[in-house]
Amino acid sequence: MLNILVLCTGNSARSILGEALINARGQGRVAGYSAGSTPTGQPNPLALETLAAHGLPATGYSSKSWDVFAAPDAPVLDAVITVCDSAAAEVCPVWPGAPTKAHWGLPDPAAITDPDAARAAFNDTFNALDARVSALMSALHGDTLDALKQAFDTIN
Repeated sequence: MLNILVLCTGNSARSILGEALINARGQGRVAGYSAGSTPTGQPNPLALETLAAHGLPATGYSSKSWDVFAAPDAPVLDAVITVCDSAAAEVCPVWPGAPTKAHWGLPDPAAITDPDAARAAFNDTFNALDARVSALMSALHGDTLDALKQAFDTIN
C-alpha cells in the first residue's frame, strides 16, 4: 500500500478533505493522511459537513502536526501533497523514504466568514481535490513508488 500525506498550515480544511478523498478513492491501494505545520487543533466543522454531504465518512479526523509523520514509528510516506501556498513554501521535516512531492494549491475555504459563501467554497474545494485525487488514482497503475511518481507526472 502507498501512503500519501496531505499538508496544509492549519490541517483543518483542505488537508482533511484531501485525506478523506485519498482514502475513499484509493480503494485500499493508497492510504491518505493529513497534517499541518501549525495545526488548529480540530477539523473545521464545514469540512466535516462537506464530507458528509458527499457521502464520505465525517468522523475520525484530527488536526495534527506534521511532526507526527517524522517520528520513527510513523508510516513511511510515498508522497507529500501540499494544498496551500504557505505550507508549500515552508521548510518541511525530513521525511523518511524521501517521498515524491506535489503542490496542489487551493484557496482556503476556512478563511471565508459568510456561512453560505463558506459552504460553497468548501464544496468547490472538495470538487477540485476530488478531480485531482480521482485523476491520480486513474493514472496509478501498480502499487510501487515508481508507479506513483509516473501517476503524479501525468496530472501535474
